[in-house]
Amino acid sequence: MRDNVYLDLIVILAPLSLAAVGGATGLYAPFQHEMVELRPWVTQREFVDLFAVARLAPGPSSMLAPMIAFRHAGLLAALVAAVALYLPSSALVYAVARVWSRYRDRPWRKVCEQGLAPVAAGLVLAGVLTLLRVVDGGPLAWVTVGVVAALLTWRPKSHPLPLLGAGAAVFLLLYAAGLLA
Repeated sequence: MRDNVYLDLIVILAPLSLAAVGGATGLYAPFQHEMVELRPWVTQREFVDLFAVARLAPGPSSMLAPMIAFRHAGLLAALVAAVALYLPSSALVYAVARVWSRYRDRPWRKVCEQGLAPVAAGLVLAGVLTLLRVVDGGPLAWVTVGVVAALLTWRPKSHPLPLLGAGAAVFLLLYAAGLLA
């Protein structure tokens, strides 16, 4: 363990917190780069496993960072990670919300919103592509992502639990049939 893991967590997560436009999904690519490639706190496989747990567990999906911190350095590191991840973005959202409501009828506000939407979508897409690369599930993983994306585009109010269960069932059946290693 590095001598200053708590400072490392703050330096990594506080700026990412401020860049979490569109939610935590946009953070997965930089999380993976920082915590797997630059600082080998977890392996690629552990990253994917912790990602899956973070997605299935109640609460925000951004719990991935505190889970990695806990895995690497214990409970205090997880708490530092959570504060570094949530405090800066919460303060920024509070400040922006005050300004945003004050200038709701200004044309520049609509232009900013139009510009932020594609950035948020790009961050989400980068996170998805990073996870697909890390999972290394082959063509079946890519097809599964496409099917789930199509279903959620068609029925955006669908609950994710049936999709998670169906995905697990398909992969289990293929594994039982000897088609997956």
